[in-house]
Amino acid sequence: MIESNSHFNADELTDLYIRLTDDLAYSKTFYPQSKTTTYLNTLTTRIHQQIYRNKKEKTARFKIFWLRELPFLFYKHRYKLLTSFIIFSFAVLIGAASAANDNGFVRTILGDQYVNMTLENIKNNDPMAVYKKMNEIDMFLGITFNNIRVSFMAFIAGIFLSFGSGFLLLQNGIMLGSFQYFFYEQGLLMDSILAIWVHGTLEISAIIIAGGAGIVMGNSILFPGTFSRKEAFARGAREGMKIVVGLVPIFIMAGFLEGFVTRHTDMPLLLNILIIFASLGFVLFYFLVYPRLLIRKVHKPA
Repeated sequence: MIESNSHFNADELTDLYIRLTDDLAYSKTFYPQSKTTTYLNTLTTRIHQQIYRNKKEKTARFKIFWLRELPFLFYKHRYKLLTSFIIFSFAVLIGAASAANDNGFVRTILGDQYVNMTLENIKNNDPMAVYKKMNEIDMFLGITFNNIRVSFMAFIAGIFLSFGSGFLLLQNGIMLGSFQYFFYEQGLLMDSILAIWVHGTLEISAIIIAGGAGIVMGNSILFPGTFSRKEAFARGAREGMKIVVGLVPIFIMAGFLEGFVTRHTDMPLLLNILIIFASLGFVLFYFLVYPRLLIRKVHKPA
């Protein structure tokens, strides 16, 4: 039928492909072994080939990945992402509590050099001077590549039955908790929040989600369900990798904010708050709200 309908133009095929992948993603999520899923997969493949012949595949694939595929994965693995968030949040509390009860804890976690440098910056009335030492482009590139590296490590560590990802989430959470307590102890908690969370809202959210992607892969080994362990692992690794790849633009934006914006500690308070809440709003909408809306739309009776 698809092959015979050559009167479909590229845009119509793309629209049909998007609608079919909606149904296929939902069917794969809730009825992975049904005949309907197999049929939808076959039909989607045929249309995919048609689109490729019309040389629109790249545009369509890009659109589908960001607007359909990723959000479906966020919804499908929402409890694993929640687990990642809980582990990280618990680690932040551990870091803050440890710093509060052990004077040497912050130096153990952050290092003497960083602590001494920050204390010197505070003495010079510029506690966030660390963000001004490098030029904007070098800092942007360095931070972005480092964050992407950390996210892939958090994902790959999931191969150790999810415990590796959990350990890296604990590490980063404890570091953040002790870091924020250090500024609280210096009477600069609000100053640090207004400066650091300009980029940190996106950066930390993405690291948590990357850890969740690692848990997706690790749990596929631990709990293969009705699949063989090998097939379950292949699926978990593939879906986890897609989630991590989807975070790259977020790390780029976080790196841009850290390299070009965070350094301006004399920005108007309203601008700081606007950037932080805009970032938070994006994270909540794209990773939580939009996937639910998409599932409801697909599941809505015709």
